[in-house]
Amino acid sequence: MASFNKVILAGNLTRDPELRYTPKGTAIAKLALAMNRRWTGEDGQTKEEVTYVDIDAFGKQAETISQYLRKGGGLLLEGRLKLDQWDDKQTGQKRSRLGVVLEQFTFLGTGKPEGAALTGVPGAPVPRPSTNRPTSATRQESSTGESDGPPTEDDDVPF
Repeated sequence: MASFNKVILAGNLTRDPELRYTPKGTAIAKLALAMNRRWTGEDGQTKEEVTYVDIDAFGKQAETISQYLRKGGGLLLEGRLKLDQWDDKQTGQKRSRLGVVLEQFTFLGTGKPEGAALTGVPGAPVPRPSTNRPTSATRQESSTGESDGPPTEDDDVPF
């Protein structure tokens, strides 16, 4: 049987991301996203419901989100659903929670996170920090004629 597990969400953080590290040094950020739904009921009144979702981010993405995003900040993300199950220590009952594991994200809004420049376009994503990867124009050639960076699309790769 085929299966597909993909979630796309856009909303605002309900709290500052909590960044922690595993003993092996992997970054883990825990955050919560709120998504609002507004509609007009049969009685003509505007109604609203809010859905809260717990999100886990790992690695460099976790560090980037923790560095640049704060409570209220907008986030568009793609991820997958994950069911966490555990035994409640106080009651002994089995508990479960459905959350999202982040796979890709984009900052939303025009708020200026610490250390980032504004794009000047309302609703445009805030630029991500540079990865400082060399391009074919900036790579330095060594005295043997070999480059010191990874191959780029312009390089002739024999495979």
